[in-house]
Amino acid sequence: MNSRALRRVGVLAAVASTSALALAGCAGGGEPAANGDEKVTLTIATFNNFGYTDEFLRKYEDENPNVTIVHNKAAESGDARKNFFQKLGKGGLADIEAVEVDWLSEAMQYSDLLAPVPDDLKGRWLDWKEAAATDADGNLIGYGTDIGPQAICYRADLFEAAGLPSEPAEVEALFDGDWNTYFDVADQYREASGKAMIDSANSVLQGIVNQIEYTYDEPDGTVIATSNPEIADAYKSVVERAVPNSAYSAQWGDDWIASFQGDDFATVLCPGWMQGIIAGYAPDQANWRIANTFPNGGGNWGGSYLTIPANGKNVAEAQKLADWLSAPEQQVEAFLNVGAFPSQVDAYENADLTAYVNDYYGGAKTGEIGADRAEAVTVQPFKSANYFTYHDALQNAVNRVFDGSESESAAWDTWVAEVEAF
Repeated sequence: MNSRALRRVGVLAAVASTSALALAGCAGGGEPAANGDEKVTLTIATFNNFGYTDEFLRKYEDENPNVTIVHNKAAESGDARKNFFQKLGKGGLADIEAVEVDWLSEAMQYSDLLAPVPDDLKGRWLDWKEAAATDADGNLIGYGTDIGPQAICYRADLFEAAGLPSEPAEVEALFDGDWNTYFDVADQYREASGKAMIDSANSVLQGIVNQIEYTYDEPDGTVIATSNPEIADAYKSVVERAVPNSAYSAQWGDDWIASFQGDDFATVLCPGWMQGIIAGYAPDQANWRIANTFPNGGGNWGGSYLTIPANGKNVAEAQKLADWLSAPEQQVEAFLNVGAFPSQVDAYENADLTAYVNDYYGGAKTGEIGADRAEAVTVQPFKSANYFTYHDALQNAVNRVFDGSESESAAWDTWVAEVEAF
């Protein structure tokens, strides 16, 4: 679809977001690059935490004295999404705009409004990461940043107090199995402690849905959302087993953030980018650990791209910066900063990644864990341009069950009506 599809942007942008992810492609081609004497200010818009610290970005400025970088960071992915679609093709976007994987398919509808990545950079990324950002004409419109292979982060002290194993190898054995195994442990934890083991019910929904190949629609456009037994089973599992064992319905609220300093929950489904978020929210908490396991095998949650609006003022210079940001060395540094796991193939041979030990998580070898979890990923869900809308509505259904405003069946029926209205 081309820029004429922007007539639908108002509708797309009006859909509120309740998901985040985080975690962390970019494009080029328009005017010639600025020479060393021309001063240029490049704006980059991200969300959550991509690991782009001031010190990190200053390295590029030092190597390119004509460039000043202004980094604008939205609180979460949904805020960035609304801004992106409201301004795409009209003006007002940053020179480089981050796009999260759950709404990448929406952005792909307007690929002609995003400057394509130069051909000589293709092949840098994991095949599936690159394929997702390639349009029907073969144009790659996104520079891949991170991916989100998932493990389980847990509080060792709270596990021990509840009479559960607390060492990583023991916890990996405890959780070895499917989602019912995970929920069974949550039941044990609640019975022993009187508190929730899981941080949020909707994070579990995300984890389960990310293991389903075809979720809400199929590549030929057939909508299967409300008739898909795998989605029905996911919803049932979440509202019946995750909701009673969750401290919150959704992530990213102020109470959820503050709870990392306390003991409201003991586990968080944990892609690499989440590791940095936990450490940032609870820097003085010494008991978070990582179990190199995940219910039902493996799953990828999140990951992002950098894109360049084709009508930007500094397309060629933005292209150079995006190239640098997505190079293996910078992806590894972002990993070291916040745990964002690289999507660059060559990064996996970098000793700074493979030998990295994260003291915050008790000396966990998070580079190795990320590689193991990435290898365990066997399914990449198909995500159409409508994926975000369907999934957001299903998350809202879980929210209504959690807060008691609707029953399990009523919330499902409301969701069905919403899908039909879409």
